[in-house]
This record gives sequence, C-alpha cells and structure tokens, in this order.
Amino acid sequence: MGEPTGFLRYERKSAKRRPVGLRLKDWREVYEPFSGEELSIQGARCMDCGIPFCHEGCPLGNLIPEWNDFVFKGEWDLAFDRLHATNNFPEFTGRLCPAPCEGSCVLGINADPVSIKQIEVGIVEHKASLSGLTPIKVEHKTGKSVAVVGSGPAGLAAAQQLCRAGHKVVVFERAEKPGGLLRYGIPEFKMEKWVLDRRLSQMKQEGVTFESSTLIGPSRELEFGVPPGSLPRDVKVKSAKELIDSFDAILLSGGATVGRDLSIPGRELDGVFFAMEYLKPSNLVQEGELETSPIDANGKDVIIIGGGDTGADCLGTALRQGAKSVLQLEIMPKPPEKRDFDNPWPTWPLIFRTSSAHEEGGKREFSVTAVKFGSSDGKKVSSLVLQEVETKIESGRPTFVPIENSEREISADLVFLAMGFIGPEKKGPVGELSIELDSRGNVTVDSSWMTSAKGVFACGDMVRGQSLIVWAIAEGRSAAKAIDSFLAGSSLLKSPIYPLQMALK
Repeated sequence: MGEPTGFLRYERKSAKRRPVGLRLKDWREVYEPFSGEELSIQGARCMDCGIPFCHEGCPLGNLIPEWNDFVFKGEWDLAFDRLHATNNFPEFTGRLCPAPCEGSCVLGINADPVSIKQIEVGIVEHKASLSGLTPIKVEHKTGKSVAVVGSGPAGLAAAQQLCRAGHKVVVFERAEKPGGLLRYGIPEFKMEKWVLDRRLSQMKQEGVTFESSTLIGPSRELEFGVPPGSLPRDVKVKSAKELIDSFDAILLSGGATVGRDLSIPGRELDGVFFAMEYLKPSNLVQEGELETSPIDANGKDVIIIGGGDTGADCLGTALRQGAKSVLQLEIMPKPPEKRDFDNPWPTWPLIFRTSSAHEEGGKREFSVTAVKFGSSDGKKVSSLVLQEVETKIESGRPTFVPIENSEREISADLVFLAMGFIGPEKKGPVGELSIELDSRGNVTVDSSWMTSAKGVFACGDMVRGQSLIVWAIAEGRSAAKAIDSFLAGSSLLKSPIYPLQMALK
C-alpha cells in the first residue's frame, strides 16, 4: 500500500451534506463536492490488511484495495480502469449501495472503515470531468442478437457486457425512458438523472439499442400490486414469442415489481398508495414529463408504513413537497447504535442508521403495526389505528405479538405502503412462456442462468427477489457471460459470481 500506516494518521471523512434548509428547497443531490486531495487521504486509510474482506463483502468482487491505492498515488486512470474491471456502473453503486464492503472492512473491527463509497464515486466523477465516459467499441461482431427485457441495473449491466462481446443488443423498457427503478424509483436528491443519462449515452454510442414505451407480454393487463401509471399512454405491445422468433437469446431482467400489500380494514380508501405509485410521478415532474404530481403531500399528514430505504425515499419526497407532518413506521424494534455481540465483524452491521431524508425531518416509530384505516367520510383515509408489538424469535425468524391495550389512532391524509416487493409479475413474458417459479414466486434458473424456456435467461431481482443494486449488477454480468457462452460456445467476459450462483441462491 502507498501509506501502510495511513489508517493511524487520518480519520474517516465523507462528503458533507448540504444544509437541510437549503436542500429541502430543491431536488438536487444532498452531498457537496469532495476534492481529489481529500479522496487521496481517504485512500491512504486503506490498510495492508493481508486478507481484504471487502472483496467478500461486495457481490461484485470489487478490487477495492487496488483502486484505493491508485487514488492515494494520484493515478486516476489506473483507478478508473481497475474500478470498471468488476463494476459497470460505480457511479450508481457509489451513490445508492448501502456498502456491505464497508461493513466488512478490516479497519472496521475497532475503528471507522475506509470511505469506500466516497472514493468509488470520486474516481468516476474525476475521470468524467476530464474526458467524459469514453465508449468502448468492439470491431468484432458475432452476428448474434439478444433481447433484454427490463432496463434496471441488472438489464443495463448485461446489455453493456453483451454489446462489448460483439452481440447486437436491444433493451426493451415499458416506461417512457430506460433506467427502471434508477429513474423512476430513486428520487433526484439521491441520484440526479443526468448521472444515469450520461451512462446511457455511453451505452448507445457503444451500440446498445433502447426501445422504450414497449411492453413485452400478451396484454396490457398487469397483476395487482403494480402501480397504476407505470405504462406510458402510447405504449407498444410485443409478445415474448415475437422476441423468440427475432432474437437468438432473451434475458428477462424486469425486477421484483409487485409491491407487498397490507390487507387491513380500510385498505380500499382513497389516499392509500403503494410507494411506487407515489415516487414515479414525483420523478416524472423532475424529468419534465408532468407539471405536477397527482399525489401531492403539501400541507398533509403523511404516514409511511415500512422502515427501509423506499420508505425513506417517500419521506424525503414528502418533505420537499411541503408535508405538514411525516411519520415512518417500522414493525421491527429499533436497532442498536453499535453492533450487538451476535452481530460481529465482518457480518453486515445491523445498527441504527440515519439517512439524509431522516436528517431532514419527520419522525420514526418502531415496534408498531397498522391495524386499520379510518375515514371521516367513508371515501378518503383520515386516520390510522396503530398497535405496539413485541418481537419474538421463533425458529430463527421474528414473530410479532400485539401488546394488549396499546392501540392508538393518529391522523393520516396520505398513506404510503413501503414494505418491500414480493416478486416479479406473473403475467407478461413469465406467464406467456409458462416459466417455472420457485417456492417464493421468483423465476427459477439453472447454473447457466437459463429459465425453463430454452434460450430465455433471467437475472436480478426476478431471480433473487428484492435485493441490492450490487447484486443486480453482479447477476447481470454473470448472466451476460452465460448468454455469451450459449451463443458463442465460450466467453471471455468477466463475471464475479457466475460459478457460485447456485450456491448463493
């Protein structure tokens, strides 16, 4: 390492968040710039640990110590190349990933881990500010074609890899523009969409074709749980069988888009929405596609059911819209401030975290469950009855026991269900091709990422279930290698988890 004792000399630092009062007035990213000099110092904190557990913590197998060292030495081009050796979109993961790599950093045993995410973003932005993201064009063309259905991080990673292998790649996206949840689920204050568009521009220059507003499936009818408004008004429809006839291979990467519902009295009332029903139109306003969102929290009491990142995204969005109050509910107990004894390094630290949205306002309550929605006029939600719960662990899984006489009623003008997703849509190509599913309702694939339909592959959340962006990119790269081998007999594409895929399922 460039400075083996740097971790003893320097403290961990990350980019500062813009003042709350300022950032609530706009939708720009919350973080201030972080200089190259500061990044170099943070790179010096990466210690000569012998066994870099950060490699294991990251599903992509990122070569973290290597590009940390290059940043410390100021060798930005080498850092950029080493970063992209395992990750197609480090500017996405550096902004959006919860960083399991930092949770397994050896320095984190008894000190603050290396600022891996900050260095990751800094490498890309430093390079892009000087020369942009140069497209990688290949002269060799295989004459084979691949249809990628879904343009989230898994589909985009696979598409770029397959294009660089010399195949013709067409990405189909049912929404107005490509990007999936990166565009329509992630608010601007977490990642401005020019970051996504910059990478899509590189992919288009490399030869990837995007066909947006195109639904793959036998009809426009979608399963309950898919947000209304997910489809553009002028959507085109193609059947999966059309793709089979037109392409040499198909990759399904449509994600796990069916939201987890809450079957309690009053669920049918106006004002109760899935999180994605709220987040997408809010993002469309920022894209200039809508003048105003049909779901506006301005001046309203907002309840968010679900304590994860999607709930935090709803929280930050509601605050920027001028909500009167925002309360985020979580059925699990409040996590500890520091690791418990049964949560040792290098496992993911299950600790209390405060996102930028939580810092901006609103309240959080833990160990509570929703009992029923109320209405003053029988049409629109006006209240929510809560009940406290006690968490018990049975057979390794939590169960929640209601506490008697703990019910209370709170005001609610808007309620957003942000309790996660339960799997892929069963209509569309999955249903049309009668693709086999596992016991959890996810698409089943073999060791080569092929589904029960020959020549049709799947990856990402459709296979794994709702998961992290790093897993989506890793599985996209792995599926691309498998498809390349299927089409060409062998593959030179790199894939961090391809041989281990079945073991990790």
